[in-house]
Amino acid sequence: MCSSAFVFSVVTSFTGVLCCFLLPQPVYPCIRLNNRPIIGILAQENQKSDLHPQGISYIAASYVKHLEAAGARVVPVRINRTEDEYEKLFYSINGLLLPGGEVDIERSQFARVAKIFYDLAIQANDESDYFPIWGTCLGFEQLTVLTSGKNILTVTKTEGVALPLTFTQAAKESRLFKTFPKDLLQALSTENITANYHDWSLSLQNYTNNNKLQSFYKILSTNTDGHTEFISTMEAYKYPFYAVQWHPERNAFEWVQKRGMAHSPSAVKASFYTADFFVNEARRNFHHFATKTEEEDALIYNYCPAFKGQDVAFLQKYYFD
Repeated sequence: MCSSAFVFSVVTSFTGVLCCFLLPQPVYPCIRLNNRPIIGILAQENQKSDLHPQGISYIAASYVKHLEAAGARVVPVRINRTEDEYEKLFYSINGLLLPGGEVDIERSQFARVAKIFYDLAIQANDESDYFPIWGTCLGFEQLTVLTSGKNILTVTKTEGVALPLTFTQAAKESRLFKTFPKDLLQALSTENITANYHDWSLSLQNYTNNNKLQSFYKILSTNTDGHTEFISTMEAYKYPFYAVQWHPERNAFEWVQKRGMAHSPSAVKASFYTADFFVNEARRNFHHFATKTEEEDALIYNYCPAFKGQDVAFLQKYYFD
């Protein structure tokens, strides 16, 4: 195991094993890695504001680019499929991203499919099959419902605002943040670079009053809208589950003309490091498709994103029937 604070890990091309070399970077333990990770992104029902949809569901292209930029391939997890199809897909991919959006987190198809994968991930991780889940904005909110069994979110004034994070003591030793460069952590805590586009939040008070959430997730950062303190970043204690109420993917890949967008060098760096962290988590999983043909048929490359303009929620979308 690599224990020095001045050791950097790289992967040998011939074994797929994480090895250690002396460079000034923190490091993970030496473990076998999957260098061809495939991450599923869950689609959701179309937005009501989308006047010209080209299918019944969509994934914003910024989430796809976000993961691809860190070295992963993407498979769309389409809605309205059977549980058997989802279980087969679960054992073919190496992680799941629950993106932001606007659907009902209790009654939508998005919520239904998220629960199927959440339950499968809990079971897999309990059996030492490492399977990470990441939730962004709506995905964050969805994870709170899946864990607590109910919706305890609170309305906040957080639509279109960039904020600095208020880190907790737990953030220093968190899996998510402990390998971030010090200058980036400083920027995240002092600059307005985390984009918030949500009307609902998990308040610190509601988290504290819910035993299931308190025992499952540790708080890594909070924010406030001036009236309500809410949780902006959290990770599970036992499972490789991570959730941010803010949008790291927007900093580098969304150019819509909206308040709260951040494109500074620090903001783009934050985007990369969050994606890099999650993709590295997915590298610890070794699920795979049964055949090369099945893998190729499932990949996002089979679809073309549609340009939606610069005055809507997302610059580009992938649509699905």
